[in-house]
Amino acid sequence: MSWLSTSIMAQKGVAKGVEGARHKITIEDQGKFHYVYGPYATPVLEVEPGAVVTVETHDAFEGAITEVVDNPSSLLNFPFLNPQTGPIYVKGAEKGDALAVRIISITPRGAQPVGTTCMLSEFGGLVATGDTALLNAPLPEKVKKVVVDEDGVHWSDTLTLPYEPFIGTIGTSPQIEAISSLQPDYYGGNMDVPDVAPGSIIYLPVNTEGGYLYLGDCHAIQGDGELCGVALEIPATVEIHIDLIKGHGNSWPQLETEDKMMFIGSARPMEDAARIAYRELVRWVAAETGQSESDAYMLLTMCGKVRLGNMVDPKYSLAAGIEKKYLK
Repeated sequence: MSWLSTSIMAQKGVAKGVEGARHKITIEDQGKFHYVYGPYATPVLEVEPGAVVTVETHDAFEGAITEVVDNPSSLLNFPFLNPQTGPIYVKGAEKGDALAVRIISITPRGAQPVGTTCMLSEFGGLVATGDTALLNAPLPEKVKKVVVDEDGVHWSDTLTLPYEPFIGTIGTSPQIEAISSLQPDYYGGNMDVPDVAPGSIIYLPVNTEGGYLYLGDCHAIQGDGELCGVALEIPATVEIHIDLIKGHGNSWPQLETEDKMMFIGSARPMEDAARIAYRELVRWVAAETGQSESDAYMLLTMCGKVRLGNMVDPKYSLAAGIEKKYLK
């Protein structure tokens, strides 16, 4: 029996995790892409809980960087970066609910070399930035184009990295704000947590009627922290399965895999992101197991795990998790 039958999505979802009608959003269907998460855009699609949606996404640069000789700063129009497909309106979704989004597959889309990474001026984990202001001169900008196929990520003639795709940016609309898609927060957004991958289910807080699901910024591979600021960015075709959890009440994104349960926090400084993620996990473990919060706090002190998503975005993202075997 698949673990999905015991997931929160299957146990509490309006559609009980059963796949329903199928839909597709192509680049042409989307037309105008979005650079903010907010409730003011017109939904590109309305679905019932249970819908399976195939979504075409751009890379984080909307295809502007095409050659290794390109100069990113002359081609990119900040803050119009990280284009998002959507929003998808989920019927019946109300504030206090959660959208359950199961990631089925992520496939590179477009002509090879489809993968792009680069170094940008005053951006990255080990350089001076606008927020970390130093007198050091910026590092030179550099572009690398990479072939990505079913055999892996062809980094060089002698090195092939594994294809480990995930959705870098996914979330719901805030209730009133319109916030840059470059930023992660309580609604999700640009978290860059590699576990948001095929085979996982992310539970996103609903803050406004319909939820307004956005997604984009797929990565072929990324190390913890997204160190130089840019993972291996790819345009992709993503298949997702959407359900609705009424009254789920999670304040921050929750992520479920076959073996683990995690919460994702986003903040600066980094330790506050860890505190958010662990606080949400402590409260969930206590409610799920009937333990006191004090006992759950001590349990996670022994077996909790932290996964660093990004250490480069306007807010840093970390996931705090526990293996499900410790919840029985």
